[in-house]
Amino acid sequence: MGGSAILSEDWEFTNNEARTVVLIGRTGDGKSSTGNSILGKKIFRSMPQSAGVTATCEVQRTQLPNGQILDVIDTPGLFDFSDDTEIIGNEIVKCIDLAKDGLHAVLLVLSVRTRFSREHQTAIESFQHFFGNKISDYMIVVFTGGDDLEDQDVTLDAYLGADCPEPLQEVLAICQNRVVLFDNRTKDPRKKADQLKELLFQVNLVVEKNGGKPYTNDLFKEFKKEKVDSSSGHSKEDIDVLKDQMQRSHEEQIRRITEMVESKLNETIQRLDKQLKEERSARLAAEQNTKEAQEKSENESRELKDKLDKQLEEERSARLAAQQNAKEAQEKLENESRELKDKLDKQLEEERSARLAAELNAKKAQEKSENDSRELKDQLESSCREINELRNRCNIL
Repeated sequence: MGGSAILSEDWEFTNNEARTVVLIGRTGDGKSSTGNSILGKKIFRSMPQSAGVTATCEVQRTQLPNGQILDVIDTPGLFDFSDDTEIIGNEIVKCIDLAKDGLHAVLLVLSVRTRFSREHQTAIESFQHFFGNKISDYMIVVFTGGDDLEDQDVTLDAYLGADCPEPLQEVLAICQNRVVLFDNRTKDPRKKADQLKELLFQVNLVVEKNGGKPYTNDLFKEFKKEKVDSSSGHSKEDIDVLKDQMQRSHEEQIRRITEMVESKLNETIQRLDKQLKEERSARLAAEQNTKEAQEKSENESRELKDKLDKQLEEERSARLAAQQNAKEAQEKLENESRELKDKLDKQLEEERSARLAAELNAKKAQEKSENDSRELKDQLESSCREINELRNRCNIL
């Protein structure tokens, strides 16, 4: 719908004159977060709470990648009737003064997380009544909470489909369906750039539609003057009728506000009662779970203690058995060692005796051999003498 489905390559501003956009909407719908998304950095204070963080108009400036200067004005919660309406009115007028060259676009910030209410409708009507119908030509509806729709796999067109409240349809018609969806929580640079590009495309359309003329303080004063002039030319009866109509309109607004407050109060009471019941049920369930968990823990502790005692007893028995086995094994080893030692000592003694006997036999054999050799030598020498004597005799003969 609107700019949500249309992207053009000529979305950029056509000149380098500073453009100014103002954020309006109810506290908690994401005005300041949207302003920070447009600026590309966290400057405006933004917190998810019912009490507004922004208490006065604030303007911040940024330079777009194409060199275009963009001023962004954040405003107090325009739709918060709990605040002082005179202070809010003064702040809204101040935002026009902050826009030196006027307002090029008015960004009406709504949240997809919050259903469009009579409070929204009444505030928008008051806004138009305060600034004149001409202000509608500058309005662009910015829906925040794009991440919620994405999580639910719902498009903005589907969200604004058959179940769209009639008052919201009227607002979209007044804005000629100029709608943009923002996800102020995304960390995706491409997504941030695309949604900013789409918004600037819509701002450019608004500027072109208004002939490049912003909503200025002069237009505001002219509108106020026309209101005064239109009342000055009427008779007393006409003025009385007008006053009566204004009174009825005021009473109607008071009635709407009262119904809204009562409805919100009833919703709050019902919600708190539901929360109280849920918390009571949750507490009882938690106590029951705690009791069951405690009993389970005690049983598990008891079972674990019994198991540990059993394991300890088994380990003690195993240790005693191991000690007994070790003692018996040691005694057996000592006996075997003693027997082996005795056996080795006996073998050593036998080997020593055998060695001594062998040495004695070897000595006797050596002595016998020496004696035999000596006798043989004597015999040989005797034979040699006999041979020599025999040779000598033969020579004589």
